Amino acid sequence: MVIERTSVGLDVHARSVVAAAIDEVSGELTQRRLGASVEEVVAWVTGLPGPVAATYEAGPTGFGLARALRAAGVRC
Repeated sequence: MVIERTSVGLDVHARSVVAAAIDEVSGELTQRRLGASVEEVVAWVTGLPGPVAATYEAGPTGFGLARALRAAGVRC
């Protein structure tokens, strides 16, 4: 059984990413609008209390983000 402290949902668009995260320990909800840069999104997600799991909705341009999140140690 895998248990993450923070769960993240991402809505990925060509020019921006809308993100929401919930800390399962504190119950804190965080929402952000990020740029479309993969590096910016990965930095925000990996800065959250870990371990982190993320899920997202995106078209074919989102595959690079999934690979980058997995490479950073985020279950995606």
